[in-house]
Amino acid sequence: MRTYDLSPLFRSTVGFDHMNRLIATATNNEVATYPPYNIEKSSDDDYRVTMAVAGFSVDNLEITQKENALFIKGKIIAENDDIKYLHRGIAARTFERRFALADHINVSDAALKNGILVVDLKREVPEALKPRSFYIKDANNPSEEINEQAA
Repeated sequence: MRTYDLSPLFRSTVGFDHMNRLIATATNNEVATYPPYNIEKSSDDDYRVTMAVAGFSVDNLEITQKENALFIKGKIIAENDDIKYLHRGIAARTFERRFALADHINVSDAALKNGILVVDLKREVPEALKPRSFYIKDANNPSEEINEQAA
């Protein structure tokens, strides 16, 4: 397995140290496949994570957003030990799935229906960070005021 040393990049950048973790995760060959999920993009600001969580109820699932990370956890409560399975194809086992989120992306809704967990995400850029444009005051006409215009 190849490893990449990104330390030369950190000599001239500030605040990108999380990129090393993202690249390490992306190049990791041990990719978790349970539970299966989709990531969808419906517009520039709207995303959706759809996860197949057969056998889980709302009480067994937890969704947490911390800083720029989304955590989806599932924990099955112990079942009746009297049952003996001849075949157990529904893999209802404990899991924790982590998704890295870009700046200003937040959970807007979450729902569980027919064994499918749907988590809607929306980019909500604060007004202070949105681009602004300004009218230029004509120096030849001093009575005109500077007006701010939203971009």
